[in-house]
Amino acid sequence: MIEIGYTNKMTVTRLTQNGAYLDGEDLGEILLPNKFVTPEIKAGAQIDAFVYLDSEDRLVATIQHPYTEINHFAYLECVQNTQLGAFMYWGLDKDLLVPKSEQKDKFLVGKKYFVYVYLDEASQRIVASQRLSKFLSDRDPDYLPGDKCDIFVANETEIGYKVIVDNSHWGMIYKTELFRPVKPGDYTYAYVKKVRDDMRIDMMLEKSSVKIVDATEQEIYQRIKENGGLLPLNDKSSPEEIFNEFGISKKIFKKAVGGLYKSRLIEITEQGLKLV
Repeated sequence: MIEIGYTNKMTVTRLTQNGAYLDGEDLGEILLPNKFVTPEIKAGAQIDAFVYLDSEDRLVATIQHPYTEINHFAYLECVQNTQLGAFMYWGLDKDLLVPKSEQKDKFLVGKKYFVYVYLDEASQRIVASQRLSKFLSDRDPDYLPGDKCDIFVANETEIGYKVIVDNSHWGMIYKTELFRPVKPGDYTYAYVKKVRDDMRIDMMLEKSSVKIVDATEQEIYQRIKENGGLLPLNDKSSPEEIFNEFGISKKIFKKAVGGLYKSRLIEITEQGLKLV
């Protein structure tokens, strides 16, 4: 089904002087303006196109890729502020409107804001809102400690970063538990630490447990063997080097290396970790 606010796979039905018309199924034919028509776009071809309303409220398609689609959160820059509302740049020729009624802050040109993108059912226009909580789930979070979730990093606070968990609940990552940098607008993953009574979720970027350390010991030991008996990392290596190699924090790495050392499976040398 072809939907407004999403990138759809669409079939080219015909070419005209105005551009290519695409099969919009229940929405009818949808124009892909001439400036987006490339030599590969011919009748019968299938292309990926984003569908939205233009400034004259006509359905149009584009091969431009917006930064986000409807029903998602986004971190976007304000490029214009008018009596209608604030306009945000989101990768398309037509900027995205945040109506005055959907604003909580005074929008300043050049500054980025955290918004939710949605389809206004009455007008069929794609708009955004800064009133985020009304788009989140009102159900109790059904998570257990250690569950892996997708997160979208919202804004920084004194104690950490507010995040959206699985596009449905508020969460928090505390600064005291950060082992790799994050910033507003990042899409990444994290693990559930605790579901609080207020339905918000304390998250951690790393699933720290005895089982993880054991698995990491096995992985490090195997990597040393595959590397000819010497891995050029040790407890003096930077957190970035360790994360790039194993995707874990230096704290977990040191615990795992300590376990291998106590088991007399490795030596810790200036050159790196060496098999005994």
